[in-house]
Amino acid sequence: MHLALVQQHATTDLDDNLKRGLRALDAAADAGADCVVYPELAFTPFYPQHRAGSDAHDKAEPIPGPTTEAFQDAAARRGVVVVLNLYERDGNRAFDTSPVIDADGTLLGMTRMMHITDYDGFYEQGYYAPGDTGALVYDTAAGQIGVAICYDRHYPEYLRALALGGADLVVVPQAGAEGEWPDGLFEAELRVGAFQNGYFMALANRVGEEDVLTFDGGSFVTDPFGQLIDQAPRGEDAILHAHIDLDRCTKAPARRLFLKDRRPDQYAHGAVAPKSKQTET
Repeated sequence: MHLALVQQHATTDLDDNLKRGLRALDAAADAGADCVVYPELAFTPFYPQHRAGSDAHDKAEPIPGPTTEAFQDAAARRGVVVVLNLYERDGNRAFDTSPVIDADGTLLGMTRMMHITDYDGFYEQGYYAPGDTGALVYDTAAGQIGVAICYDRHYPEYLRALALGGADLVVVPQAGAEGEWPDGLFEAELRVGAFQNGYFMALANRVGEEDVLTFDGGSFVTDPFGQLIDQAPRGEDAILHAHIDLDRCTKAPARRLFLKDRRPDQYAHGAVAPKSKQTET
């Protein structure tokens, strides 16, 4: 697979954001990409950097809707798989959602972020309901792809569910800010996740200075052996291209050893060890 991660900034000019995203798809396809992945909320400002107001859901859009339809047309025209991330409105609820579009333009489905955080600069619980789609793996023209949206990458049980669902690649649409975590932690976390689960992981981060946060960039790809393949620059728009051999997943330690030796009947729900009784003298 030729994978392209589009690392781009977003402004309040939504039309320009979308046009730049579509131009990036064409540039990636011109370079031979089979799959194009975008960061979290790639075509809007990062709304949760401010506390949600009563009109927060008015900023969300339906799926399918204008953005997904534009990328469905582009995907079909260029023959590429596309993974987006949008602020989705569904009735009186809203979600952080990644639509997955196949190379013929078919909207295969969407993954909603499962776990919703809330702290300074990331006031997400006022915007998003917890996702209800589960850990989906999509059978695309480019391969078996799962999605772990931003905060979901912190949950090993979610990443393991994607492995059990047959993912060979897990993409992570991300909104990671400068100084948010210790240097190198993003990379270390996904390198371990890829190694433990036997698939490639690709993090597409947004970039640019906004009202409260400055997003860091540094998008990267790691292989199922836990090795960093390539990384985009920090602090600037870029398209990271990576050529990955999905057949390598079958040779990874997780596929050969870890997954087959699991014993979920012994630890699926955890348990509290009984207190030992003191021997009377």
